[in-house]
Amino acid sequence: MRFWKLQLPVDDNKDGKVDEVDVRGLKDYSHPDFFHLNEGGFLIFSAPNKAATTTNSTNTRSELRQMYRSTNTKIGTHDLANNFALKANRRAKDFADIGGQLEATLAVLHVARNANYPDKRPAYSVVVGQIHAGKDEGLMRRGSGFGNEPIKIFYKKWPDHETGSVFWTYERNLARDNPDRTDIVYPVWGNTWENPGDPGDDGISLGELFNYNINVHGNTMYLTFRTKDAARTVNYQIDLSDNVDAYGNVDEKDNPEGYSRDALYFKAGAYNQCSAKDATASWYPACAGTGEWATDKANGDYVSVAFARLLLSRSVAPAD
Repeated sequence: MRFWKLQLPVDDNKDGKVDEVDVRGLKDYSHPDFFHLNEGGFLIFSAPNKAATTTNSTNTRSELRQMYRSTNTKIGTHDLANNFALKANRRAKDFADIGGQLEATLAVLHVARNANYPDKRPAYSVVVGQIHAGKDEGLMRRGSGFGNEPIKIFYKKWPDHETGSVFWTYERNLARDNPDRTDIVYPVWGNTWENPGDPGDDGISLGELFNYNINVHGNTMYLTFRTKDAARTVNYQIDLSDNVDAYGNVDEKDNPEGYSRDALYFKAGAYNQCSAKDATASWYPACAGTGEWATDKANGDYVSVAFARLLLSRSVAPAD
């Protein structure tokens, strides 16, 4: 935990912001509801549908944010020296690293079960790992720095299904008000988020371990997804410095420079996608929640994820 800080779905100090635990404090920290080790030694992240959220978000989270600076607080959270860049970034040498790697072995234990709009894509889902780009107003004026996400790894399970689906998304690196800014979804196991079909044996059960590896080397993001069955291994690669998608097709609607100008960092944990907000937009499935943890847990209105392994490291060149 030397290179992470933690965000929690609580505001115990009543400052109007979600509570955070910095690198130094995280060494000995646990929360009995939202961040703790279970009897098997797994690190448990949990987040109810309705609770404190970060600014401009309606999604709760118990989630780690990569901190290259470790305990050196002379380096700001958003400084280049606390984030990584692509090789194509003109200021790449000023960042903490060029590229990076995150590996995790985990099992999703629970996803929210009650949504007023079950057909909205985020219903019944949780993000268990991602790369986030930093917001930078100076870069925004030049067509990047919007704070988008080149990858989010989802697990989604409908309440009446025996298994759930794992998929990942790439967000076009465009301004928030650009109508073409959207997430492009890629399947791993089971279905993607718009498909209500039962994935059956192609899916992943609650409590079933799986592994993901995100390796950003140079300009390319290499993805590997594994289960205990080697025959189910799934691989992708995508150049994050242009607008060619993971299938090798040019996406005319994406930023032609991809994420070349952005500061990037990893996140991992339980980022609950079942927002309790009731609104027209597709991101608001109006999931149930009271704001009282004991009640919401009893009603199934929360997400929970168990990590057996979580490792940050430098990127590596892919094997030929």
